[in-house]
Amino acid sequence: MVGFSMQPYGIQSMLKEGHRHLSGLDEAVLKNIDACKQLSTITRTSLGPNGMNKMVINHLDKLFVTNDAATIVNELEVQHPAAKILVLAGKAQQEEIGDGANLTVSFAGELLQNAEELIRMGLHPSEIIVGYTKAINKTIDILEELIEKGSENMNVRDKDEVILRMRSSVASKQFGQEDKLCPLIAEACMQVCPKNPANFNVDNVRVAKLLGGGLHDSTVVRGMVLKSDAIGTIKRMEKAKVAVFAGGVDTTATETKGTVLIHNAEQLENYSKTEEAKVEELIKAVADTGAKVIVSGAAVGEMALHFCERYKLMVLKISSKFELRRFCRTTGAVALLKLSQPGPDDLGYVDSVSVEEIGGARVTIVKNEQGGNSVSTVVLRGSTDSILDDLERAVDDGVNAYKAMCRDSRTVPGAAATEIELAKRLKEFSFKETGLDQYAIAKFAESFEMIPKTLAENAGLNAIEIISSLYAEHASGNTKVGIDLEEGVCKDASTMNIWDLYITKFFALKYAADAACTVLRVDQIIMAKPAGGPKRDPPAGMDED
Repeated sequence: MVGFSMQPYGIQSMLKEGHRHLSGLDEAVLKNIDACKQLSTITRTSLGPNGMNKMVINHLDKLFVTNDAATIVNELEVQHPAAKILVLAGKAQQEEIGDGANLTVSFAGELLQNAEELIRMGLHPSEIIVGYTKAINKTIDILEELIEKGSENMNVRDKDEVILRMRSSVASKQFGQEDKLCPLIAEACMQVCPKNPANFNVDNVRVAKLLGGGLHDSTVVRGMVLKSDAIGTIKRMEKAKVAVFAGGVDTTATETKGTVLIHNAEQLENYSKTEEAKVEELIKAVADTGAKVIVSGAAVGEMALHFCERYKLMVLKISSKFELRRFCRTTGAVALLKLSQPGPDDLGYVDSVSVEEIGGARVTIVKNEQGGNSVSTVVLRGSTDSILDDLERAVDDGVNAYKAMCRDSRTVPGAAATEIELAKRLKEFSFKETGLDQYAIAKFAESFEMIPKTLAENAGLNAIEIISSLYAEHASGNTKVGIDLEEGVCKDASTMNIWDLYITKFFALKYAADAACTVLRVDQIIMAKPAGGPKRDPPAGMDED
């Protein structure tokens, strides 16, 4: 009778053994909120221009030193299901706008922390959700009113206007460098901006990271920068036609297997001679079309190279097929599958191809000055790899900000001015509400204080003093007063020229509120026993692109 001593009962008897079941306020809801708070505590300290960097080492031993929240939450392998919801909200923001992921995660965490206080006061989560939903709708209405007049019509080809809107998102990644970086990014974006700016493609601005030098050596190149040397001896070509072969430049082995029976030495000699003649014929056919540069997507054979030299053709090898596609886009060439005579339509054109030495590394610079080009490259220089990676993230953010402003160029005051104004107006709104929602709305309003508070704390200022003086300014009607982080005082954001894009704020707050409500809606967690068996590695990642 020993076996019957532990009969499972209740839920235990319904589900497979080894599962975990958490229910009720204490176990499920507050645990979830706690996990989300932990996540937002991590990202919060890297909010804003003075944000601290995080050192994340992922499971492949790759080191990230960054204050870009999207990278941080991507590389932390978050296990907790509730915290994963916040990570997804941050990712959604990154996909949609490409900036403001930190605001999303931190703000959602703050909302949940305030919800916890309400739950401890005795409110039911569904009442909090109703209040939060009312609050976010009201927030979006107020945000509309705070838009700067006249910012909706913008010329995306005017460098100063672009830099004005890009500064805050670049400064939040690389504080102090934004005056050097923004002109570079703006220049690169404006070069590839199509006739209809709404079709701007982020992928057309490339980043080439080269060790050595400093940020002041960075430049923008119209065209591409390939991180490899040209094969062969010819290193420069001006105004040349280009032929692109995706399959490599080499004698092709036949598709089917064949055996050649050779009787005597002469036949052997002739055999290799005909092979040579064949290769020469192919290369000559290419040279006769007027092409001066051959780009290969795979290996370049010795013999083919010899004839390329003889016909004075420059040979480049681009092994990544993504890079090859971009190269075709830059030059307007068509990639041919095997070595054959290209038609006149298949040839591309470049103004110059040259191999230059930058900081010890040889790079091939492909320039196309005509207006038809569709790729530009920002060449970044820095002293260590992690600095370069971080600079690249800043450029990414700038380019994404450019794309966002092509879609919607309206701006709101930056430097936490918008947040304080939202907090103030929502507070007033909550007094008008009756019922239990008003507590939730008041807490939602309070959550906005997290942003100026964090900005001030990260800059080492006294947060409470700053928030109270901000409230005082806003109460007297100065709706654009924000924090000047350098002097540690409150100043008008329009004189400091700090503007945030409306669309970034809009989506960040929306996603944060959605994520917070999703977490609050959960009241039970039922986890099955994890499947046994050996752990499989996730499939290896693709290359950089």
